[in-house]
Amino acid sequence: MPCRFVRLPKSPTRRVAALAAAALALQLAGCAVGPDYRRPATSVPASYKEAPEGWKVAQPADTADRGDWWSIYGDPQLNALIDQLNHSNQTVAEFAAAYRQARALVGEARAAYFPVISASGDGSRSRTPLRSSNSNSNFGNSTISNSFSASLDASWEPDLWGKVSRSVSAQEAGQQGAAADLANARLSAQATLAQTYFTLRSLDAQQRLLDDTVVAYQQSLKLTQNRYAQGVAGRADVVQAQTQLQSAQAAAIDNGIARAQNEHAIAVLVGQPASTFSVPPTPLDATPPTVPLQMPSALLERRPDIASAERKAAAANEQIGIAIAAYFPSLTLSASGGFESSVFSRLLSMPSRFWTLGPSLAGTVFDAGLRHAQTDAARAAYDQQVATYRQTVLAAFQDVEDNLASQRILAQEIVVQQQAVESAQHALAIVTNEYKAGTTDFLNVLTAQTTAFTAEQRLANLAGQRMVSSVGLVKALGGGWDASQMNRETGDVAAPAPASGAQPGNGPANDDASAGSAKQGTTETAAGQPATTAATRSTNAAVQ
Repeated sequence: MPCRFVRLPKSPTRRVAALAAAALALQLAGCAVGPDYRRPATSVPASYKEAPEGWKVAQPADTADRGDWWSIYGDPQLNALIDQLNHSNQTVAEFAAAYRQARALVGEARAAYFPVISASGDGSRSRTPLRSSNSNSNFGNSTISNSFSASLDASWEPDLWGKVSRSVSAQEAGQQGAAADLANARLSAQATLAQTYFTLRSLDAQQRLLDDTVVAYQQSLKLTQNRYAQGVAGRADVVQAQTQLQSAQAAAIDNGIARAQNEHAIAVLVGQPASTFSVPPTPLDATPPTVPLQMPSALLERRPDIASAERKAAAANEQIGIAIAAYFPSLTLSASGGFESSVFSRLLSMPSRFWTLGPSLAGTVFDAGLRHAQTDAARAAYDQQVATYRQTVLAAFQDVEDNLASQRILAQEIVVQQQAVESAQHALAIVTNEYKAGTTDFLNVLTAQTTAFTAEQRLANLAGQRMVSSVGLVKALGGGWDASQMNRETGDVAAPAPASGAQPGNGPANDDASAGSAKQGTTETAAGQPATTAATRSTNAAVQ
């Protein structure tokens, strides 16, 4: 037989009991079992080991645009490329979709705070045959009955032990972690693009050097041919000069492979097919801007990967409380009411109404250690996230120290290499004059040319490495991001808008300077260009 709702008697005692149960449920709903979350302790150094001497903590006035950290390089072409990346990079779009999903899961978890109300309506018509005790009875007789019903059901499970609140907190931490993951993916893509762009421009500078070298070697070959025609040089000098020229021409052609690959990588980063994308050749002639540092402790708020790891630890902590809440019974308050009648016209009449109201208390008596195992698993998952967070912090400090050391050492190396280039050019000029005068052989000229070319090529490589390292330092310091942006992410591919009230060129009033920004237009002084040799070679590599 189908189940029917039973109408409870209108007894004051039952009403008082129901109201008392509801009041008790509301009063207990604020309870929450399980450990409260505290950020895991980490070892933070007092200062950076590789920081330059005399460095000071950055002030808000030291920053340019906190969000557009790449603008400190003052390169319009780089700005345009990163703008395309912010709107078209597919990796960033992937993390943006993951953030929107995490945001939706918060709403899903919050829905458990409220009762579930459902409505239903039903109508049926049935035919039942009539049977008689007489064996000769006619089975064609039957009875037809109708049934109509409309009901409204409601149920609510008060959050007695904080299971729902902890689920919401876990999902909110997950949303913030997803926002940090989105910011980290965006920052990584932006830094990769900037580094690839400066590598491309370094290759353009080397291409210019190679082209100048080819011209110089052509002049050297012409010189040996003239001396051979005059009978003052051997055939071997001509062959050696020709071999060196052809090697330089091959190197100039080979440089195009690396340039094409870097150009294709930029195309993927900005979301365009490599076949339809190109970057005009522009030799590198920039020097890294000054990047103000902050106290190491600020790195915990400045790096999105650290923030993401910390939020994952917070979410894992809430899962412990959810597992512990399973030890306690659950209370469900339910109510239903509606109308039921065999005659449709009388469905909504008072005699056809029915209702029921009452609480239900349920708990697990025996589960063979399931809840204990689930709690242990949740604690282990939390310990795992804590270890990941601490490892992320350690890796972040290593990243900063690596790039600080790289910037400091490359700056010193470029100065020395610049001196080496000047010495090599001077030596080449002397040897070339001696060869013209017939006081030395061509082998010394070849050696001097190779030494000068190698020195100039090394200087161009160092200039490119220093720019790439500069971008790495900005990225290691968090770019233009801070932890407060986790609550401002929209999930769009484009970077979020700056916080309201922030002045252009300054960060929020309660925050230090962006670790990944610098004063607009502040750059290091570039040294003069190397002197032009007798072979007309030069380099445009920038030095400190």
